Amino acid sequence: MKKKQLIILTLSHLATDINQGSLPALLPFFREVLNLSYTLAGSVILFSNLSSSIIQPLFGYISDRRSMRWILPLSPVIAGLGIALSGYAPNYMVLVACVIISGVGVALFHPEGFKVAYFFTGEKKATGVSLFAFGGSLGLALGPIIAITSCTYLGLKGTPVIMIPAIIVSFLVVILFGSLKTTEQKKEKKESKIEEKRISRSQKVSFFLLALLSTIRSWAQFGMATYIPFYYINYLKGNPLHAGKLATTFLLSGAVGTLIGGVVADRLGHKRFLLTTLIISSMLLNLFFHTGGYWTFLLLALAGMVLISSFGTTTVMGQILLPKHLGMASGIMVGLTISAAGLGLTLLGAIADRWGVPFTIRVICFLPLLAFLIGLMVDYPPKSDGQRI
Repeated sequence: MKKKQLIILTLSHLATDINQGSLPALLPFFREVLNLSYTLAGSVILFSNLSSSIIQPLFGYISDRRSMRWILPLSPVIAGLGIALSGYAPNYMVLVACVIISGVGVALFHPEGFKVAYFFTGEKKATGVSLFAFGGSLGLALGPIIAITSCTYLGLKGTPVIMIPAIIVSFLVVILFGSLKTTEQKKEKKESKIEEKRISRSQKVSFFLLALLSTIRSWAQFGMATYIPFYYINYLKGNPLHAGKLATTFLLSGAVGTLIGGVVADRLGHKRFLLTTLIISSMLLNLFFHTGGYWTFLLLALAGMVLISSFGTTTVMGQILLPKHLGMASGIMVGLTISAAGLGLTLLGAIADRWGVPFTIRVICFLPLLAFLIGLMVDYPPKSDGQRI
């Protein structure tokens, strides 16, 4: 495992996903200033994610045919620029344009980032990719508290503060870019000599089911991150900073879970680990909804840790199911599944408008069970691969 290169990539991943994580936390501020309904507020996430879902698999396809390492330092800056400008949007359409710019930045990064990270993982694929995924999960966790803190004290004009990590980390990546490039080129050359195996129909079907499962898991993840602020700010009339702390607790615990999850998955088995986490996370989310005080933070932390812990593992599973198309597999498992969850957020917005935010959170709590049922049908590991995965 090439730790130096993985750390560089992890930091870049963190800087990119801070912007993606900050957007749901900004929705209550956008909703108040621009007078948006819950449905329109949820559609802001949809437009951001659709920009990623359309472009990310395409860039994964291109990434499988040529190296695009220059994307790694550039994409965090693009993602940050869109969020920085969003606070100055005078109306809904300009806001949508800003989040699309940010979504494009996110879309550019992930296929190349996960492909390059895969080259540096060594034998412990889930462990290595989970380290890289940890950067993204940490960015998603830090995004809400950075966004809410900035906007609480500075108003929506404080959104440029969110871009600062992207500028710093991108500058660092540029400085260390030479080492990353040289090592990756050697690894790519070595990988290209490996005889490619034919991808069976069963692998393709399993990949589709895995992508659907990951979409529903992302729907639950972003649904909680989005509706916890709505629940505590708009429904309970609570302190926005308290809501931000809860959302950050959920996502930050998920980041820790991602880091630990890869190690556990390599030992326990990828599919077994995935199914176990889906069952347990649904139980914890339902318990969270019926607690208060410190128990709320504890159960939310455990739920986030368990639910999001399989993120790196499902990405590796997708790469193993489609070994000829690492970039495209990464683009779909990371970009398309998370972006497609934006459709779910729009539906959740409609549910919230019709039946209220508390009922919407109850729906979110049962989504991991649906993902579990789909996971039972995934044929993994591929029959041609004798590894214990």
